[in-house]
Amino acid sequence: MAIKYKWRGDFDNTSLNALHAEGFGHPVARTEWRARLERHSLGWVCAWEDGSLIGFVNVVSDGGAHAFILDTVVAQHCRARGIGAGLVAIAAGEARAAKCAWLHVDFEDHLRPFYFHACGFKATTAGLIVL
Repeated sequence: MAIKYKWRGDFDNTSLNALHAEGFGHPVARTEWRARLERHSLGWVCAWEDGSLIGFVNVVSDGGAHAFILDTVVAQHCRARGIGAGLVAIAAGEARAAKCAWLHVDFEDHLRPFYFHACGFKATTAGLIVL
């Protein structure tokens, strides 16, 4: 089946909470995603197959030159098909269209090949404080 991608796509909290829990290995939460995204995000990309939400990425912006991707997730049964890279490509295009100059991402080391090779990110020096 064809994957359908949509910038600022419609979704229901139940589906996104289930996808997020599956992708990040935590119990299903009751996050009010719509309110969170409307408050903090430049936008987001949803991916569907056969009417089911199978992918998501959030794009947060500082309101200026910087955008950040968060919560990139693809359903386990749909991985290794280029869906994650498709989500990130649309996110990058929309951030560019919003006049952002930089798209940032941080990730766990095992995701390095995905972000550097499949998505085209480059290594940078960065810092982090665990709070």
